Amino acid sequence: MGNLVLVIGTRSWSSWSLRPWLALKQAGLPFEEVRIRLRRPESRTEILAHSPSGKVPVLKDGGLVIWDSLAICEYVAEIACAVPLWPENKGARAVARSACAEMHSGFPALREHLSMDVTQSLPLPELPPEAVADVARVQALWNDCRSRFGAGGPFLFGRWSIADAMYAPVVTRFHTYGVPLDAVSTAYVEAVLALPALQEWVDAAKREA
Repeated sequence: MGNLVLVIGTRSWSSWSLRPWLALKQAGLPFEEVRIRLRRPESRTEILAHSPSGKVPVLKDGGLVIWDSLAICEYVAEIACAVPLWPENKGARAVARSACAEMHSGFPALREHLSMDVTQSLPLPELPPEAVADVARVQALWNDCRSRFGAGGPFLFGRWSIADAMYAPVVTRFHTYGVPLDAVSTAYVEAVLALPALQEWVDAAKREA
């Protein structure tokens, strides 16, 4: 393993950057951070200097470049020897990967109507039916994971895992807009918000703002 460098976007808004950043922090791996300010005329040019896809985040490990959030998290899990980032149980691990894949490719209405901004407290907009359905699906998924696999701790699979990294931006969205949640989901949101690494991210985002 070379010197790890994680290229991220503006902390307030870059949900995809938050995910592997949390994985690296929770794994206890040292890494250098390069931040690119988003929503500026020069942003894409600056990102292309690091990323073949023109998007952040990007992880560099020596000459290796990894340019997808979930792929970065998987790579971090492989090189982190001291801290397991997936559930140890085979069935739980399969469900965790399914939950991550659903987050990675789904919930478009939630993303559109509840955009991430970790520095703000905003009024809850009137949500269209598809966004309401996304919120309901997230809560159902969280309840299922917690009821079947969450006995060992406050996170989706008990101990913290990559699944929690993938859903952390959703947690911040629900918090920003004060989305009403069921009791299990509320407790889970509180646990993720209390994570020191997430608090570090939010504090840094406020300083950037």
